[in-house]
Amino acid sequence: MSVNVEDYIARIEEACGAEKDFIVLFKYDKKDEAMAKILKKANVEKGVAGIVFDLTFKGFSFRLYGTGKAIFKKIKDKEELHRVLADLLL
Repeated sequence: MSVNVEDYIARIEEACGAEKDFIVLFKYDKKDEAMAKILKKANVEKGVAGIVFDLTFKGFSFRLYGTGKAIFKKIKDKEELHRVLADLLL
C-alpha cells in the first residue's frame, strides 16, 4: 500500500496577508503519526511543552501545534507546500 500526502491532510487553508502562509490541518486519526514524522525530519528551533513547535526544514519555517495543525510561512504556492509536505511525511 503506497502512502501519499493526502492520507495525512484533512484541509489546507490559505491565510490572508502580504506573505503567503498556509494552514495545514492533519486528519485526526493520522495527526500523531504525521507529527512524529515531521519532528523527526525538521529542526526544532523552539518547543513549548510538546504543545507548540517552531520548526525549520529546507529553508522553510513553520509552526506545528499538538492539535494537528501546522502553519507554513512564506510558501510560494500550493505546489511548493505540497513538495515540502511530501518531503516531511513520506
